[in-house]
Amino acid sequence: MDRGDKCRAVHWFWLMPGVLALGEGRMEAYSRGFASLACSSLPRNLSSARAPPFHSSADSFLGSRISIVLFSRGRRGGVGRQPLRTLFMAPRDDLEIVSGDGELRSEILHNMPTVKRGKYRAFPVIGSNRHVETVFAALYRHRPKMRFRRECLRMIDGGTVALDWPVMGEDRDAAKWREKLPSDAPVLLFLPGLTGGSHDSYVKYLVSRVRNIGWHTVVFNSRGCSDSPVTSPKFYSASFTEDLRQVVRFVAYRFPESRIYAVGWSLGANILVRYLGQEGENCILSGAVSLCNPFDLVVADEDFRKGFNNIYDKSLATSLRTIFRKHAALFEEIGGEYNIPLAANAKTVRQFDEGLTRVSFGYRSVDEYYADASSSKSIEHVKVPLFCIQAANDPIAPNRAIPRAAIKENRNCLLVVTPKGGHLGWVAGQNAPFRNPWTDTVVVEYLEAVESLYRDRKSIQREQVSRKEDDHVEIACAT
Repeated sequence: MDRGDKCRAVHWFWLMPGVLALGEGRMEAYSRGFASLACSSLPRNLSSARAPPFHSSADSFLGSRISIVLFSRGRRGGVGRQPLRTLFMAPRDDLEIVSGDGELRSEILHNMPTVKRGKYRAFPVIGSNRHVETVFAALYRHRPKMRFRRECLRMIDGGTVALDWPVMGEDRDAAKWREKLPSDAPVLLFLPGLTGGSHDSYVKYLVSRVRNIGWHTVVFNSRGCSDSPVTSPKFYSASFTEDLRQVVRFVAYRFPESRIYAVGWSLGANILVRYLGQEGENCILSGAVSLCNPFDLVVADEDFRKGFNNIYDKSLATSLRTIFRKHAALFEEIGGEYNIPLAANAKTVRQFDEGLTRVSFGYRSVDEYYADASSSKSIEHVKVPLFCIQAANDPIAPNRAIPRAAIKENRNCLLVVTPKGGHLGWVAGQNAPFRNPWTDTVVVEYLEAVESLYRDRKSIQREQVSRKEDDHVEIACAT
């Protein structure tokens, strides 16, 4: 924790007395004051501590608040001399580990000390409720500074995606970033979640960690995401893997001597696992990591429309509408089954999918789209090492949707389920609560373990991929 974090106080704004004891069953009754949090410098005189000004959108989202200052006292009576986590120590809960027999269970797990310990300790208070943790991570996790070089690729169907290649991170790591990596160093391809991209904090933290172990990194921004241009009347979907297929071939062509890996979050994880299953034995990737994967979109959709989850549904629908409206002219008088007014004014993700997505990708209904796009059916066909990380209390990727049996039957797959973590939260570990999620360490351990197996045994050689002229055309480069 750096000096800036040590000088911060955490102000909880809480209007739901007893919510942690009552549990989620009565969460909605207290949702007006749910989990609003802000940071400010901690005055020496605690009586003068005041809550900082709040972002307007957070105000409207979270409502009224009461400020409570959490701090710990150092040996000399100073404030903030001890890590915040020492104020309340959460118990260590067991990890659930599922895998088939074989190398993954023995050799790879042997080189993953964090998972081998089998314990997970959520950050106190924040990690005690899945919605608190999800919102905290989304709104208040520190966002690292990072600069990217953008490369736009034209897809076969005329659509465009953007690859962001990181060129510089935090100032304190400048020397490390200036070091030239070997041409045969492994490459990690990043697939963010729905409407996500290289701007997200969870992406930037893992980019920085992977770059520090000497790997090349690149973020795949889907059509319209993170200001990626839209050049055709077609976005992307949970079922659509063709863009990823072309991007993987492009990265493999760019780094012909390197092994290529991929990591995906949420919807990006679903697309990644579907791709792995479709490619099977011919997969160009040497390994992959899936985090917060909804797996069964029918089940996820059912849960998405219940209770407090409506907040996430409306938030994601807002993001989808924003992307759509920027490019609405592409859909003028498009005809067919499209319901453009419904998509443009969608209040839920399902409405957006009904008006636009399911029609774009040839489905007769949203339910048919969700059933077909679910990646749980792809697990049995995965032929490269795959590491899945889920949180048992994830409100968006339900625990009951995890295909445990299929993962256990596939010797290439490994699953770790943390007892807590929310969605894209995992506020735990030595850098909690403001820095990188607990999963970063585990992901890096896994990737290094798999790469070590390839190097030591050379058991699997990725086929060299030649670039096909019709795969893609580079159309632009920008910062």
